[in-house]
Amino acid sequence: MAFYACTEKEETNPFLTTWETPQGVPPFNLIKNEHYMPAFEEGMKQQNEKIEAIINNTEAPSFENTIVAMDFSGELLKKVASVFFNLNECNTSDELQAIAMEVAPKLSAHSDNIVLNAQLFERVKAVYEQKDSLDLTEAEAKLLEDTYKSFVRNGAALPADKQERFREINSELSVLTLQFGQNVLADVNQFKLVIENEADLAGLPQAVIDEAAALANKEGQEGKWIFTLQNYSVMPFLTYAENRDLRELMGRAY
Repeated sequence: MAFYACTEKEETNPFLTTWETPQGVPPFNLIKNEHYMPAFEEGMKQQNEKIEAIINNTEAPSFENTIVAMDFSGELLKKVASVFFNLNECNTSDELQAIAMEVAPKLSAHSDNIVLNAQLFERVKAVYEQKDSLDLTEAEAKLLEDTYKSFVRNGAALPADKQERFREINSELSVLTLQFGQNVLADVNQFKLVIENEADLAGLPQAVIDEAAALANKEGQEGKWIFTLQNYSVMPFLTYAENRDLRELMGRAY
């Protein structure tokens, strides 16, 4: 019965399947908001299991069994996070923002549990200290350097009491960073420049003008043009609009 439930979960949650799409593009038509949290949880679970296997490896730490193994340990988590956070930034909703607020401290704690794991850091450090004697490519040497520095910069070398405080700070920052981003996004979505005089459109490409007119029509302001702080609207306006005062207005708002 449990096996059936697991199989059903893998079949219904797009993140837990292989994407048979061109270039591995996320199947957005299949992804629903309720898929994110289970996929995040499964991604953290899978990574924890792989990290535990690295720690419990009885072989001496090596680039392959420690650094490379770590680099591939969070594939599912990266898959979910890349889709979710990009979507949350460019096409968010109240539901997505609620998920972000819920998952942010969990991801922060998950990351801390990895980089502040003393046994794991010892293995990473052991490989790093052998770097001059290892026959690594430039890319491999960069991965080793980045991995070691990531541990150190994220508190792995701190004493235990400082690590605990470091965890608290990270947890607070994860939520505050999200709140700040959501506040900025709310301001971006709220701003609208409504143009009524066609002369103020001088210099703008026709496609940009048509897009602004379509947005105005959609909002019940026929015969006008609306520009927003979304990149597709603000960037051409700042680049091509001849009206200096309006460019300044948009630039300051942006």
